Amino acid sequence: MPTPNTPDRPAPDRPDQHLQAPAVTPAPPPGASDGGPGGGPGGRPLTAGVAMLATAVGVVGMLVGGLLAVVGVTGHVFGAWPSPVSLTPGLLGAAMLGTSPGLFAVGRARSWQEARTLVLPTVIVVVGLFAVSVANVHRLYIARGGSVVPVLFSLGWLFVLGVLCLSAVICLAAQYLTAAGPSAPRSAPLPAWSRPALAVLGSSWLGIGAGLVVRPGFWADFVPWPTDRADAQALGVWALALGVGVLGSLAEDDLARTRVALLALPGTGLALAVVLACRAGDVDWTSGPGLSLVCMVAGLLVAGASGRLLLGRDRLTAARPPGPEA
Repeated sequence: MPTPNTPDRPAPDRPDQHLQAPAVTPAPPPGASDGGPGGGPGGRPLTAGVAMLATAVGVVGMLVGGLLAVVGVTGHVFGAWPSPVSLTPGLLGAAMLGTSPGLFAVGRARSWQEARTLVLPTVIVVVGLFAVSVANVHRLYIARGGSVVPVLFSLGWLFVLGVLCLSAVICLAAQYLTAAGPSAPRSAPLPAWSRPALAVLGSSWLGIGAGLVVRPGFWADFVPWPTDRADAQALGVWALALGVGVLGSLAEDDLARTRVALLALPGTGLALAVVLACRAGDVDWTSGPGLSLVCMVAGLLVAGASGRLLLGRDRLTAARPPGPEA
């Protein structure tokens, strides 16, 4: 007999249909965020002008800083102005040389918040050294005369700093005029134990730097080797920039945002330590300022090295695939 038409019945569920594991999306690495539409980085995007400025300053730092550091280590005084001892121009060159790796890495940053802890101190150095050179122009070899090499070097020093200073002001203004999106969340906060130490380290560099710039005649006595006004103010500019950089990292409270600064900080500390070790005879190590200098330079090395280690550990943790659920 023909069977009556029966309505279609849904196919029975397969036994393994509800046992399939859902797809797991891997966690983003530290610093990654879809803070804006389309999966781009959050915050204010980094402009091409700032990246080019950082690269240009890095090249100048490698060439001029390397020259000043090497000549200073050999005990010869060489710079844009005469110095009582070779240690001061050697330290200025070491600081320029040590920050170059971080400046070359600025172009790889995806947003302004990942680069500002290094770019802002760099602008302070460029503008500050140009201002110190102009304020002490009567002491430059180009004004007082001398052999042809120092005169030409002082002329190039003043010209290059002037161009970089103007470019830094323009690039920084354009950076802050760029439209900003929602900031990316902090992905790797600083450990609680590191914050008091960073506050003390940054305040120390900031305080001595501000004193040397504003009142070099008084604060030069806190430098444990002979300096004059131009030397004291130039060292103060670098100390001020280091303090701003360390305190800026503390304000960011995120290792991922300070990635480029963590390349410059240990490099600067190491370069300063090498020059100080080679010219140890010029330093009064038994004085209070001498002991303070040792602690401050060691603080740069420890802060930079520990920051790199913690950032690398966070990257490994984020890249490790999640384990099977029990």
